[in-house]
Amino acid sequence: MPNRTEPIQDIAHLGSVELLTPKPDRSRWYFENVLGMEAVYSRAESVYLRGYGDYATATVKLTAARQAGVGAIAWRTVSTEALARRADAIKRTGLGLGWSDGDFGRGPSYRFRDPDGHPMEIYYEEQRYRAPDHLRSTLKNLPQKYTGRGVNVRRIDHLALFAKDVAANREFAQQLLGFQLREQVLFDNGRTELGSWLSPSPVHHQVAYVKDTSGGSGRLHHFSLWVDSREEVLRAADLLAENGIFIEAGPSKHNNSQGFYLYSYEPGGNRIEVYSGSYLVFAPDWEPVTWNEEERGTGVYWGGALPESFINYGTPDVPTPLPVTEKTPVFDPY
Repeated sequence: MPNRTEPIQDIAHLGSVELLTPKPDRSRWYFENVLGMEAVYSRAESVYLRGYGDYATATVKLTAARQAGVGAIAWRTVSTEALARRADAIKRTGLGLGWSDGDFGRGPSYRFRDPDGHPMEIYYEEQRYRAPDHLRSTLKNLPQKYTGRGVNVRRIDHLALFAKDVAANREFAQQLLGFQLREQVLFDNGRTELGSWLSPSPVHHQVAYVKDTSGGSGRLHHFSLWVDSREEVLRAADLLAENGIFIEAGPSKHNNSQGFYLYSYEPGGNRIEVYSGSYLVFAPDWEPVTWNEEERGTGVYWGGALPESFINYGTPDVPTPLPVTEKTPVFDPY
């Protein structure tokens, strides 16, 4: 048997995601009324929300900003000792930004940037959600009742980040954070890494890095929230359409990840995915799945092909002239 490096298992899971929005009131309406999340706290220019199945007090933070995009991406460690180990390792790379007292519902956090400039932080101490009486579930093991409001997403799932150099960011996630590589898209006989899907937990992926050819940096491709079945994704499509939300792609099924998806734009301009399906990975010796040009195709197992906007658009937006084709939708994300 070949020698294997002992895996780093210091990161437990994705803890929360901050989204920046130039239209905070409309963005809050989208997350609270259309997606059915619960607002739990607000201060200054930010509001904090949660899905009914999230165990932390808050998992989404909306912050008013001049441009749409992603703010702090927070990863929870498995212990205070793990937090110290990862902070020391990241500090040695020169990408560390230092310690903070934490955000709402969280304790001390170590802030840093990945090689492409996305702001991230790691933390351990977290406030568990305690539902008020009117939101208490009759199920003792459910942190908040299912309200039936809008899509009623259960929890946050993952996000995809644009990167100029996918390999550099993938290696950072593997070597510094201990993430496991699940799948890759490799073109040109394996020489060009167009996308990599990684996770610190059995969830198929909690972060994906995809190739950014815009010249920008630190950009968000999409943020994803989980529902329990593909039928709920179909129901979400009806609800988005009834509320005048532009649907960019889906409902359809990806080939990589096997995920069932629906992509729309929240009013601030960030791409949001309602997601289900996919598969879990428990094998400690998982062999990453790779896709080439022929196998990858349009990235869709079945359903309509992804539009050109899906490849080029991210936040903050870097306008890129696109050829006018049948696959190039004309849209205004508010």
